[in-house]
Amino acid sequence: MADLSTTYMGLDVPNPIVVGSSDLTMSAERVRKCEEAGAGAVVLKSLFEEQIEEDIKQARKEAFSPSAHTEAQDYIRNTALNLSEDRYLSLIREAKRSVSIPVIASLNCIRPAWWTNYAVRMAEAGADGIELNISIMPTYLMQTAAEVESNYIRIVESVREKVTLPISVKIGPFFSSLPHTARALGNAGADALVLFNRFTRFDIDIEKMKMIHRYNFSGPDEIHLSLRWIAVLADQSGCQLASATGVHNGTGVIKQLLAGAQAVHVCSVLLQEGLGKIQEMLQELESWMDRHGFSTIDQFRGRMSLELGGKPDFYQRQQYIKVLAGVE
Repeated sequence: MADLSTTYMGLDVPNPIVVGSSDLTMSAERVRKCEEAGAGAVVLKSLFEEQIEEDIKQARKEAFSPSAHTEAQDYIRNTALNLSEDRYLSLIREAKRSVSIPVIASLNCIRPAWWTNYAVRMAEAGADGIELNISIMPTYLMQTAAEVESNYIRIVESVREKVTLPISVKIGPFFSSLPHTARALGNAGADALVLFNRFTRFDIDIEKMKMIHRYNFSGPDEIHLSLRWIAVLADQSGCQLASATGVHNGTGVIKQLLAGAQAVHVCSVLLQEGLGKIQEMLQELESWMDRHGFSTIDQFRGRMSLELGGKPDFYQRQQYIKVLAGVE
């Protein structure tokens, strides 16, 4: 029987399927159900800085008094801040007590100091690792690509200075030179990169003339972007890689492992079809390994990466003539 165990972020996991940060991991009970369904690890639903600020705003609104002293307002803010933190730290502690698989906390901040402050508290609460969900949107003319990338690196360096836990960094694909950035993040202290962050979709309501942010589930066809980049980065990043977005079946898991992924984050298909999908994926992976004579994942991981695949045109050419010939 094939051995599906592997490592992710340097953590031992029974298999490479990680339940991604979502409503599936927002409580200890749901985390326990993920383990029972066969997940190798879980990433808790992210703690967002904006979420904490909203809690603070709501607390101030409920306790508002025109004659309130500044110190009273500060007390209300700090109380709300502590409550938001306590809820998330309690989730970490309760999840750790409920399961034996790795529990990875997830953090999404804006201001530099908050990354380190919360990362330290997550480590103290007992998280097995921390996923830094970084999304910096360049919207100003004078902001260069180098400045944007250096912000990512500074965040990772600042967290690494304060915690010894494994760190993964979840990023988007929009970098001028992703291999260079990936290596820099690894050098800054990232143990793993998660490719890629799936952003909300910006839209405009033309009747109300207002901005809208939509979220759609991923589809199987969305695997190709991360698949290409995992294959390219597998031997260059200096850290482990995990795929996210577009893995909806065991075939997707196998493809990502062949490209060089250490683990595969799964979310949309579980929300749509249920946690039973995990066992289907694992069974398909195990059956494929048995068919091809592989007893461990390491025997085939990265076999189709840029370094080992032997056909660089398939990875480097984005408009390949054999594919596009005859297509207008």
